[in-house]
Amino acid sequence: MNKTVLKQILTSNQKDVENYQVVPRELPSDEFERRVFVGVRRAGKSFMLYQKMQQMLANGCGWDGILYLNFEDDRLVDFTANDFELILECHAEMYDQRPMLFLDEVQNIDGWEKFARRMADAKYRVWITGSNARMLSSEIMTTLGGRYLTTEVYPYSFREFLNVKAVAYDERALLATESRARVLRQCGEYLHWGGLPESVGLSVKRDYLTSTLQKIYLGDIVSRNKVSNANLLRLLLKKLAESVRQPVSYNRLANVLSSVSGKITMPTVSKYIEYAEDAWLLLRLRNISAAFADKESLCKYYFVDNGVLNLFLLDGDTALLENLTALTLFRKYGHDKDNERVFFYNDKVEVDFYIPEDKLAIQTSYSIGQTESTFDREVDALKKLPKVLPCNRRVVVTYDEADSINDEFGTIEVLPLWKWMLC
Repeated sequence: MNKTVLKQILTSNQKDVENYQVVPRELPSDEFERRVFVGVRRAGKSFMLYQKMQQMLANGCGWDGILYLNFEDDRLVDFTANDFELILECHAEMYDQRPMLFLDEVQNIDGWEKFARRMADAKYRVWITGSNARMLSSEIMTTLGGRYLTTEVYPYSFREFLNVKAVAYDERALLATESRARVLRQCGEYLHWGGLPESVGLSVKRDYLTSTLQKIYLGDIVSRNKVSNANLLRLLLKKLAESVRQPVSYNRLANVLSSVSGKITMPTVSKYIEYAEDAWLLLRLRNISAAFADKESLCKYYFVDNGVLNLFLLDGDTALLENLTALTLFRKYGHDKDNERVFFYNDKVEVDFYIPEDKLAIQTSYSIGQTESTFDREVDALKKLPKVLPCNRRVVVTYDEADSINDEFGTIEVLPLWKWMLC
């Protein structure tokens, strides 16, 4: 890389950061100075870097103390790991102060982790973002040697969504008919169109969401992994979207896809799902009661944003409600490829979610009051679960119904989605 070009990029990036209108999100509250922010493309990771830099500028820090580079910049197409040192040299020639480093989408540069470790050893403050779950692989985290903390970044939570929309949701607002109705309307929008930050202010969101999906699908999955059969991958994602509430096996998926697109092997299905997980498009949920083999090959899969999932569905409100419940849990408890904090339970009875550390069991149902069979199916599973797993709290999340049901183990709460997300 040419130093003159790098200095031009660093300077133009400064103007971009200063001029960007950032909607504040919750930044890490501790003082740990080296972080890796990971998550799906366009979830808002870069916004969090902008927010931190703007806070530093507002508190009197100048650009001599900040170095920001976005590695998706087309001017950096020839950048390699050997060029990282040039960044520091350029900053040192422009300023006389050691900067805090902000490295955006750094996974695009092979070997980035070695530079990140060296910066940690040199006591630099560093914030890094990336869209690839492989950044959390045991290999890379071993290389980083515990020098960085990982922060998962998801699309807006419902609270953040309401804040962006300037909709009040405090106790007083939820008691008043008109303001409560506004919260309910926003819940419907959030359910169907998700919380990708740049989509929230758009009156028509489908085109933006389609563009985002295409970028993830073609860029982060097909191109990066050199997928030879892009159409097969598209069909796989569609099938997983249609099956979002059900455990699916590699073997079953291979048979279904083979019937419409020629012979597909189970290892190919497994590899394509892994690619989609690496891009943070899919989030896996395992069965807490299953044997090891089934834990890995018979899982449930959720999409990282309801708006993206909704592109695949027709009349999919029930699936969207469960997907949104899963995302709310992942946001609270965390999710990585070895997720051991949120599960489902399927052994004689089926319970959608179980969180061992809080002994929390959750069922989702768009409505439990429409038919007796729906009520019995959803509630009976929660009545039976305490006989096999400890349960401090049992909840049925519905779209807009509220109730409480008592049994020998205590109370089963029936909560509307909006209320549960704001708890």
